Order: sequence, then structure tokens, then C-alpha cells
Amino acid sequence: MIIGIPKEVKVDEHRVALPPGGVRELVRHGHEVLVQKDAGVGSGFTDDEYRKAGAVIVDTAEEAWSRADMVTKVKEPQPDEYPYMREGLLLFTYLHLAAAEELTHKMVGSGVTGLAYETVEDKEGRLPLLEPMSEVAGRMASQIAAYYLEKHLGGRGVLMGGVPGVLPANVVVLGGGTVGTHAAKIALGMGAHVTLLDINVERLRYLDDVLHGRFNTLYSNAGNVADTIVNADAVIGAVLITGAKAPKLITRDMLSIMPRGSVIVDVAVDQGGCVETTKATTHSNPTYFVDGVLHYGVANMPGAVPRTSSLALSNATLRYALRLANLGFEAALKADAGLAKGLNIHKGKVTYQAVAEAFNLKYSPVSF
Repeated sequence: MIIGIPKEVKVDEHRVALPPGGVRELVRHGHEVLVQKDAGVGSGFTDDEYRKAGAVIVDTAEEAWSRADMVTKVKEPQPDEYPYMREGLLLFTYLHLAAAEELTHKMVGSGVTGLAYETVEDKEGRLPLLEPMSEVAGRMASQIAAYYLEKHLGGRGVLMGGVPGVLPANVVVLGGGTVGTHAAKIALGMGAHVTLLDINVERLRYLDDVLHGRFNTLYSNAGNVADTIVNADAVIGAVLITGAKAPKLITRDMLSIMPRGSVIVDVAVDQGGCVETTKATTHSNPTYFVDGVLHYGVANMPGAVPRTSSLALSNATLRYALRLANLGFEAALKADAGLAKGLNIHKGKVTYQAVAEAFNLKYSPVSF
């Protein structure tokens, strides 16, 4: 199989789909890998490293896309990349289609096959290709919240861990999955007082056992969310419904009860955000204020630490890319029901139910 790795073009995105080590494995299995010139530079990987791994360096994105049987990348196709999508091409990347209506229609119209990292499941029902970036984003979220709590950046002027005689920051984490757990760990490590809300009571019991320090758990409902954000210095949105839009747990009206200068870091922004006032931002222009509350909505948070993120992502995706390349698309999905759940678009049809429901499109499941 010919695998294309184009350079990411999303604003402030410096990750790369596979580092040289991942390319070496694909080449070792007899596949040809086309890497666009400078695709890995943002993550610290040179073209020479890719050449030594056996890659063919191509000058343009068009070559990386047009000559490939499968394109693997990090972020969803951007408008400049829409013309490259075509029937017979397998696109293996993060798609987050339930929050991207235009992209969904473009993919349907192109005939491309879209296999989404974020909806692939393992045998235990976990999301192995979303998890590494969720770990990174969760850990970053608490660091970012601490940073923007500084007064000169618009925050309340609160130190996360406080000092002797002064209380630490109150951090509210909405969601107890991978993002929320890692956010809570880092916030606790910084000395903050953390309250985590989730609708899964068993998950709350587990987190209560393993996380120690100034840590409380609450069942997530509208009343408890409102009660906790009243005194929150920082709120971290970490809600996920696989493949679907995130529910809005904080409405515009609820901002009025939050302290002025408090900080919201909505990691769920890729799926539309769990705060009604969330909008996607960039690393170059990451924040904005609504009703005196600072919002951070960067849609590719792990792109700020691209070397760590690219290596972590490859650790998870490489085995699936190898399976697709070695067996072919249909045989690979037939052999692995969890991988088949990654199929969102195929031959002009929406094959993932949550995406179809998001835009009132026909759901067309595919059997292999």
C-alpha cells in the first residue's frame, strides 16, 4: 500500500501523523510511505530522518494525497485540503464530524472513506486512539488554567496551590474520563482544591479511591454543576459522548453566577464544547471573555507540545495503520469490530449514527 503523510495545515498545528520510527515499521512491512517535505519539522523530525527510515519525500501536499491509497494525518481536513479527497482514498485521522457540518458534506460529496481516530474502540469499549491526546490535553488544561488565572492575563489573580494561610484555587472538572482524570491529577499536584463531576457513579467511586488530596466527587446534574461553579476559579470541560456533540452543561445564563476573572478551559471544543459560550480558538489567539469569564477554546491543544504529542499518537495509531496497510481496508475492518467503529463516511454515505443524527442525514451502516 502507498501511505501519504501530508504536512498539517491547520493554524498552529505542529504535530505529524507518524514520526520516523513509525514510517520505518510501515516500510519494513513492504509499504511505500510518502512524506511531504518538512511535515515533521514542527515536531523536531527532519526530512533526512524520514529518508533514513525509508520514506519518499515529496514536495507538495498534492503529491502526498494524490499518489496515496491511504492518507494518515492528525487533524481533520481543512478547506484547502478538500479538493484532495476522492473516491478510493482512505483517510485515517481525527475527524470530529458531529461538530463539523461543512466537512461532513464535503466528505460525503467526494466519495472518500473516512476512518476517525476518535471513534475506534478496543475490546473493552475504550477509545485507544483518542486516549493519548486526551491525556495530553487533560494535563495541559490544568497548566493552562493556572496560567490564565494570573491577573495580567485577565484572571482572578489566584495561585493554584495557594500559600500557607491562603486557600488554593477551586477547580471544577466536568467529566471523569481520560481528560478529566488527567486534569484532576495535575490540578491536585499543583495544590488546588478539585471537584470532579460525572454521571457514572462507578467511575466516581474509582476516582475517589485513586486520587487523593483536596478532591471531591459529585454526581453531574444541572443543580450540582451550578452549585460548584459559583465558587470556581477554574472550570475544565472534559465531557465526551463518543462521536457526538458534547452536551452543554454550562449555559450562557450560568456565567453570571461565576466569579469575574474565573477561567473556563473547554477541552470538549472539538465536539462543539460543553459550555454554551465556547467557540474554537487558536494557539495564536486562544482566549476571549464572555460576561467577565475568560474562555480558552483551542481546538488542537496537544499541538502546542507537538513532539510529545506526535510520539504519543503514533504509539497508539501505528498498529492500526499497519493492520489497514497489511490487510487492506475491508479485510482489516472485518477482522476488527472495534476498528470498524471508526468508519464515519464511506462511498458517499454517513456510516456513523451520531454524525448522521447531528445533521439529519441518512444513517447507512456498513457490514463487513
